[in-house]
Amino acid sequence: MAIDATFWVAVSFIIFFGLLIYLKIPQKVSEMLDKLISDIKNEIEESEKLRTEAKTLLDNSQKKLDTAQSVSNEILENAKKDADRLLIEMNDKFHKSSEIKKNLAENKINQMKEAALKDIKDASIKIAVDSVKRIITTSVDKSKLDAVFQKNLEEAKEELKKINS
Repeated sequence: MAIDATFWVAVSFIIFFGLLIYLKIPQKVSEMLDKLISDIKNEIEESEKLRTEAKTLLDNSQKKLDTAQSVSNEILENAKKDADRLLIEMNDKFHKSSEIKKNLAENKINQMKEAALKDIKDASIKIAVDSVKRIITTSVDKSKLDAVFQKNLEEAKEELKKINS
């Protein structure tokens, strides 16, 4: 048998595989691959944990947001009810106050009217008494009495006009 190039390739191939097995290269490669696989699995598990935590945080945040939204809606609703109630109360108070002021004004007007009528009556009585005094003091004949009466009547009318003004 002649030693040719294929023989030496086969021998070097066997030696190469022998060295690989002797130096435990396939085991080291396998260990490295196993280590990489376990690292990748750990990273995947960790990322799953982080994803789960993130989902939990998101759910909690969503619940808090929903709760806050419902609370804010409730607060707004209560504020609207309070505002409506206050508006009604203020409206009622205003109407009651205006009714009281109206009644007071009417009472004052009536009192002033009564006072004016009393003043007019008092002035009329005073004028009448003065006229009677003049008539009695000047009681003379009928023609003079008529003239005095007309004069006193004119004076009484003028006094009443002054009082009414």
